[in-house]
Amino acid sequence: MIAAADLTACAATLQTGSRSFALASVFLPRKVRAPATALYAFCRAADDAIDLCDDQAKALDGLRARLDAIYAGTPGDAVDRAFAAVVSDFALPRALPEALLEGFAWDVEARRYEDLPSLIGYAMRVAGTVGVMMALLMGTRDAAMLSAACDLGCAMQLTNIARDVGEDARAGRLYLPLSWLRAEGIDPEAWLADPRFSPALGRILARMLAEAGRLYARAEPGIARLPARCRPAIRAARLLYDGIGEAVAKAGHDSVSARAVVPMSRKLALLSGCFFGKRDALLPPAAASDFLVGAVWPGPSLPRAMPPWQQVDDKIGWVVELFARLNELDRVNGSSEPSAVDRAA
Repeated sequence: MIAAADLTACAATLQTGSRSFALASVFLPRKVRAPATALYAFCRAADDAIDLCDDQAKALDGLRARLDAIYAGTPGDAVDRAFAAVVSDFALPRALPEALLEGFAWDVEARRYEDLPSLIGYAMRVAGTVGVMMALLMGTRDAAMLSAACDLGCAMQLTNIARDVGEDARAGRLYLPLSWLRAEGIDPEAWLADPRFSPALGRILARMLAEAGRLYARAEPGIARLPARCRPAIRAARLLYDGIGEAVAKAGHDSVSARAVVPMSRKLALLSGCFFGKRDALLPPAAASDFLVGAVWPGPSLPRAMPPWQQVDDKIGWVVELFARLNELDRVNGSSEPSAVDRAA
C-alpha cells in the first residue's frame, strides 16, 4: 500500500512533465491510478537523475543502487518508497525495471541504431517495459496481451523520436536508423553536425510514423481486452500519441525547424474516442518482446478487483473529476507538450 504522503510526492514529480500521462490518467480507476502514478514518477525521477547530472555514468550507478534498495525492501526517498510498494503489491519482476535502466545506459553511451530492429530493441527497454508494468498493474499476465502492451509502448517511443528529432540532434542524440538515413543519401554524422530539414528527412519521419501506426494497430486488440474500467485511459494515451504523430505529419514531417504541438482543443477531440474500440483477434506475441514477456511468470489474465463502479453517485463523481482535471490542465499547461520521459513514460 502506498503511503498518502509518498503518493503526493509522486504526483508533484509529474506536474512539470509527463502531461500526456497526466491527461490520460484521469480515465484510470482510482485503484489503478495511484500505483500508475508511482510507477511513472519513478520512471520520471530515474530519467531526470541521468539527464540533469553532469556525470551520467555515476548517476546510472546510483539508480542501480536505488533499485537494489527497492527490491530489498529498504527504499530511500518518497518516490522510491511508493514504487517499492507497487513492486510488492503487484509482484513486479525485477527484470522489468532493470531493462528500463539498460535502455537508459544505452542513452548514456550515446548508442546509435543501424536498423529498425535494433531501434525497436531500445524502444522495448525504455517504453515496452513501462507498458508491461502498466499491464501488470491492471491485472494482466497473458503473454499475448503483455506483448501488445510492449507494442503500444514502442509505438509511443517511435512517435516521440519522430517528434523530437530536431531537439535530439541539437543535443547530440540521433535515434533514426542509420541505414534509413544512408538510403536517403543523408550522411548521419554530417547531418548531426548541422541538423536541417529536407524532403529526404521528411520521408524518413513519415516511415517512422508508419511503423508506429503498425504497432498501434497491433496493440489495439490488447487494449480491448483490458478490464473495462482501464480501457479508456490506455486508449486515451494511444489517441494522444496518435495526435502527436498527426501534428508532425501536418507540419510536413518537419520536426527539425519546430517541435510539433497538439493544441488542447485537439487533445479533447481525440479523447472523445477513448471509450470506443474494436475487439479484433489478438496477434501472436512479437519476438522483439520475448525477453520482457518471459520475465513475467506464466499465468492467466486475471483482472484486479475493482470498486463497484456501477454505483450512480460514484459515476457522477468520476465525471465531475474528469472535467475539473481537464479544465485545470488546459489552464495551467496551455497547449504545450513536454519533451518527455514519455519515452519511459
